Amino acid sequence: MADDPIKSGHEGGLKAPTRHALGWQEPDFYDATALEKELERVFDICHGCRRCFNLCNAFPTLFDLIDASKTGEIDGVDKKDFAQVVDHCYLCDMCYMTKCPYVPPHPWNVDFPHLMLRAKAVKHRNGGTRWRDQVLSSTDAVGAIAGIPVVVEAVNAVNKSPLGRKLLDAVLHVHPDAPVPTYVSKTVRKQLARRPAGTVAQPAGSTSGKVALFATCYVNRNEPQIGLDLARVYEHNGIEVALAERETCCGMPKLELGDLQAVERLKDNNVPQLLAMIERGYDIVAPIPSCVLMFKQELPLMFPDDAGVAKVRDHIFDPFEYLALRHKAGLLRTDFARPLGKVSYHVACHLRVQNIGLKTRDVLQLIPGTTVEPIERCSGHNGTYGVKREFRDKSLKIGKPVMQRVQAGGADYYASDCPMAGHQIESGLENHAQPTHPLTLLKIAYGL
Repeated sequence: MADDPIKSGHEGGLKAPTRHALGWQEPDFYDATALEKELERVFDICHGCRRCFNLCNAFPTLFDLIDASKTGEIDGVDKKDFAQVVDHCYLCDMCYMTKCPYVPPHPWNVDFPHLMLRAKAVKHRNGGTRWRDQVLSSTDAVGAIAGIPVVVEAVNAVNKSPLGRKLLDAVLHVHPDAPVPTYVSKTVRKQLARRPAGTVAQPAGSTSGKVALFATCYVNRNEPQIGLDLARVYEHNGIEVALAERETCCGMPKLELGDLQAVERLKDNNVPQLLAMIERGYDIVAPIPSCVLMFKQELPLMFPDDAGVAKVRDHIFDPFEYLALRHKAGLLRTDFARPLGKVSYHVACHLRVQNIGLKTRDVLQLIPGTTVEPIERCSGHNGTYGVKREFRDKSLKIGKPVMQRVQAGGADYYASDCPMAGHQIESGLENHAQPTHPLTLLKIAYGL
């Protein structure tokens, strides 16, 4: 076991957590022996603490392996079984942000999510990535093929049929009961293309009053209405909405796979496009929390010396974070036409990690006759984790507390900033009531 934290005087200190750069381009990062040694060190610390037992399934898996070993300690666990722990980590960062007392600047320097990411990267470099996972994380390619006008109807029909779901399970090991998205050929980027500037931008604080929408793979090809609702709400508030000339996936799916070289390629495509919009005076918004987090945190930690990445980080906002800043400056319209009643609001993990507070709740509660009850628990969706056959049951167990609160809440609406989390919750409800995205709720309240 590591040195006693009580004697060292560091556990429970008041210093803010810090995050070190990932260091993924250093040779030692991919050294399997060094990785195994670091896994054993950190797993030993986690074993002695166990505060994270009720987060994802990575920690129960680790603790069960230790408890079942001959020694009852980490030295009794077969090193090959460490991979089981890594497979259950989906990089939500909740252990780092809310539980672990040993994160930097503590001398033990525990960054569990980044250690898991390192292990995934080593696995990927050594050819251990499954074909299924490569396909599911290739959102641009899958969306482009599935969104072809003639193909899209067939894809959606297959995905909705019991026989089609059995086929999807057989080919890609996607659980038959897991929610899978509907694809569209008329993307949000097509629908919002060549929009004329209808307002004169009014800057306020850190906001310019005009935004470039990073549509994201999901909103662009699966739920374009979310992007359309964002544009409608923003324009109602005098905020111009434009598009970068082009965009690719933010890189989060490839990050979760450990394919860091693919993340770099996607960064090289996106950052120049976003910088061009920033130079024209635009801020950046993206309607998926994971995509905002990618530009706010993950890319800056991967590329700490890249000035372009840093500039995008400083100019990208969560949609409700942006609206809250406008409200603080007295520039958010409050001419709401319709109350929403009671709203059960799931706070997505990748939104919580941004440390911006509950801005979605704060803005929605400006609507008269509206009460918003936040649920700060994981939905269990977590990228592709919740759709994979081998993890589906665990994902439902993780998300069950959220589903129970929504089911028992009797709210008029339930919502999540992450639409995929919303559909995960839907899949666990007795009546399978559909979620309503917070941006759509705001549009309804405005009567637009």
